[in-house]
Amino acid sequence: MITDLESLRCFMAACEARSFRAAAGRVFLSPAAFGERIRRLEEELGQALFARSTRKVALTEAGRRLRPWAQQLLEGAAQLKAKVTASEEALPFDLTLGTRYELGLSWLVPNLAKLERARPERTIHLAFGDTAELLHRLRQGRCDAFVSSARLVAPGLRHVALHGERYTFVASPRLLAERPFTRPEHAEDQVLLDAHPDLPLFRYFLDGAPADQVWAFKKTVFLGTTAAIRARALEGAGVAVLPTYFVAPELKAGRLKALFPKIRPSEDQFRLVYLAAHPAESELRALGAELKALPLR
Repeated sequence: MITDLESLRCFMAACEARSFRAAAGRVFLSPAAFGERIRRLEEELGQALFARSTRKVALTEAGRRLRPWAQQLLEGAAQLKAKVTASEEALPFDLTLGTRYELGLSWLVPNLAKLERARPERTIHLAFGDTAELLHRLRQGRCDAFVSSARLVAPGLRHVALHGERYTFVASPRLLAERPFTRPEHAEDQVLLDAHPDLPLFRYFLDGAPADQVWAFKKTVFLGTTAAIRARALEGAGVAVLPTYFVAPELKAGRLKALFPKIRPSEDQFRLVYLAAHPAESELRALGAELKALPLR
């Protein structure tokens, strides 16, 4: 029976970082102490959890089987601690949760009443911004945690895994009637709508497309937010890669159509990110478990 939660935390850190040295920094251990934690866990389970190379590590089949159970055990331990240490009458407390604009309005705001009913002593405040701004707020203590799908490797951060973020390449039927888009070379007649030059959403589609395919668009227009991209795509101003949850109603109603459905774009994962050693870590992990149970929309 596994009783060493710290070794499980080290295991989860290695799953995320794919490097023992980087993972050791996340949990504030020396590489040697971190490696010993993993060795003890593998010895206890009688299975190798990682295939090691000189530069990185990869999960073995046993490691892949352990990962969801380890996450569940750690979340359960956090909730157990919160329950045991709670007084008979819960004291009121506040948490400020950061989020990007579209995700906050489509997912968090509609669920605030449900979260309030579940924990009436807890007040959740929202702060909107992009990932860089929210990370800055977090380090300044102006928010307790934020939801992001960005891959953050900065030291001193912890997270709770929430939902996978899938993407769909879309266009309006009206645009496709005027300019068909069934082959990569048709991109020459299309305008690509995207978010930022440094973080293009189209890269998720490219990650899943065959490497020998060329997608040379007529031009690319950057619009900053997924809400603006969706609005312009609905107008027929161009084609775009957008989060699947964000365009699900339009796809269902036929206002947008999925392009190249046989190509599966790469995925991200939404995480609740907070600072290590946060005084309300148990409450943040409990909130993460609640958010994970709320369907993404």
